[in-house]
Amino acid sequence: MTSKRVGLYLRVSTDEQTVENQRIALRAAAGARGWRVVGEYADEGISGAKGRDKRPELDRLLRDATRRRIDVVAAWSVDRLGRSLQDLVSFLAELNAVGCDLYLDQQALDTTTPAGRAMFQMLGVFAEFERSVIVARVRQGIARARASGTRSGRAIGRPEIRDERVDRVRASLAAGNGILKTARMVGVGVSVVQRLRATA
Repeated sequence: MTSKRVGLYLRVSTDEQTVENQRIALRAAAGARGWRVVGEYADEGISGAKGRDKRPELDRLLRDATRRRIDVVAAWSVDRLGRSLQDLVSFLAELNAVGCDLYLDQQALDTTTPAGRAMFQMLGVFAEFERSVIVARVRQGIARARASGTRSGRAIGRPEIRDERVDRVRASLAAGNGILKTARMVGVGVSVVQRLRATA
């Protein structure tokens, strides 16, 4: 059986810190599992709050995963990847879509194992729950605003749009048109289309 190719993702927040301890731990973990380290991706002096566009090595890692150059991404801890559950689930979804596994040393998460795959599915469930709670809160806020006679929480002075335009916006979005195209076609602002899509 061919050994799995692993890419190590290493990150520290400041220039005074070093990725060396992470490298040692991850190389030891890979060796214990018979995995072959084929690349290291180190973002040094970069905060975990930064997105992929501000973390060049994370971007390169995901591109290599997409090109099937690695089978497993290994990181020392979940906070090396991002600062929120949403970040982690998004990262996992990208890896899962291309058939790449994830190993997190400190959390003992290894999606090459049945238990690790189950944990991945649970993270997806929690992320979906978080999204549904946010949507529910937005809808409740709009309902409260309408009940109190305000304009759905919008600032006084913002013009209402007529029902027929609301219907045209929703019809355009349902037909698969994007926000910008819909706004152009109906003759309303982009923020109006975004708001109607969020409350659909």
